[in-house]
This record gives sequence, structure tokens and C-alpha cells, in this order.
Amino acid sequence: MRIPRNERVSSDIEGTPTERTCILSGGKAARGEFIRLAISPDGMVLPDIHARAPGRGAWIGVSRADLEIAVSKNKLKGALARAYKGAPITIPDDLADRIEAALSRALTDRLGLELKSGRLLMGSDRIAQNAREGRVEWLAHAADAREDGSRKLDQAWRVGSEAEGSGLRGVTLPLDRDTLSVALGRDNVVHLALNDRGAADRVETLLKRLLHFQGQVISRGASNGDDDGTTGMDEKNGAAPVASVTTN
Repeated sequence: MRIPRNERVSSDIEGTPTERTCILSGGKAARGEFIRLAISPDGMVLPDIHARAPGRGAWIGVSRADLEIAVSKNKLKGALARAYKGAPITIPDDLADRIEAALSRALTDRLGLELKSGRLLMGSDRIAQNAREGRVEWLAHAADAREDGSRKLDQAWRVGSEAEGSGLRGVTLPLDRDTLSVALGRDNVVHLALNDRGAADRVETLLKRLLHFQGQVISRGASNGDDDGTTGMDEKNGAAPVASVTTN
């Protein structure tokens, strides 16, 4: 990525949260809730999901549908022109595809790191045992997981969490078993669990950004019995990011 003259280098997105101001709406939010865009050496605007590229960047928190509207009406181009102080830029036609792919890859990469660290559990029997023993902090199911299998693990989690009778349940990932299996190097990955709260927070942050970009609603009522048919993320996971575009 290019470093414009006199621009400071951006810090990692996992560092201390820094509030950003939306250049479209004037709204404010923590930088971790947004997607950073940076300029390649040839002026191409590309997603910088981990916010590690040096130089000036623009931050977006809109859904894919809103991004595509902004592109079609040249609102994104105008916002980026101001953000990059008139530097020559090119917005690729497939920017939305690149962002979604990068968000998905960031999520699966994080799951892979948690697997290597021993904090990610796989396999229905292993997850069920740990869940019943109260050693599961986060539970998820592949997009094509069978409902009965997911339901049994959800119930085991509620038992171990002393939350029987509540709506506490695992989140349905926007990834199918084939995608998860390839990403994690295992066969038939359908259900996942994390036994560490910090790991769960890291995964949830990336998952929320992906779901929000895809335009999915994130439920906050799953842990107290509300079941509205949304993604199934409970109150621990927080609300969806605020839609806006910011610069650093």
C-alpha cells in the first residue's frame, strides 16, 4: 500500500479502540466496527480488513447493498476523494465482492488460529461434553447444519450455562460445512465451539462485521428467550455495527 507524504502510519485494528467520525453522516463509532479501505501503489482502493496498511485510510460500516448504492450514485467516489485529499484513485467494479471475501477469510483465519491454540472445539460429541460441563463460551453451526444436531448442542450449552428455559443458542455462521472444512483442514466441520471468552470476543468481532456487511440482522434477545429467527447471536455478542464511513 502507498504511504502519502506526511501521513501517519495506521495501527492494528486489534489495538486500543479509537473513535472515528463518519464523513457521510457525521456519526461516530469505534474503529473496530468498521472496514478500512486503503490505496494500493497503483491507486486501487482495496479492503484493509486488519487495518495494517500504512497511510491514510477510509473506514466504512455500511452493508453491501448500501455500498453498491453509494458506488452507483458516485457517493463513495466523492467520499473517498475527500478522504484521500484528491489523490488519484480507482474503485474496482468488484469492490463489494473483495470486501466480503476478505471478511470471510479474516473470520476463517481467526478460527484457524484459535484451533492451533487449542481454544476451538470441533465434533458434536466433544462439544456436547464440554458444553454440559460449562466449558463452552461460544457455539456456532455451519449454514447447512441439520436443525436437530444444532438443537441438541444448543440444549447442552444451556444446561452447562445454567440457562435452561432461555433462548440461548449457537450462532448460525454464513459459511457452509465445505467452506469450514477447507479453511480448518478438517473433514466435515459442522459445529464449532470456543472454550475461552477472549477467543470468543475476537471471533465475534469479525463475525459481526461480516454479518452486518451481508445485511443480516443480529439478534440480541437469544439469551432471554426471544427467538426471532435471526442469526442467533445472544446479548453477549452485542449489536450490529453502525453503518457509516470514516477516515483516520
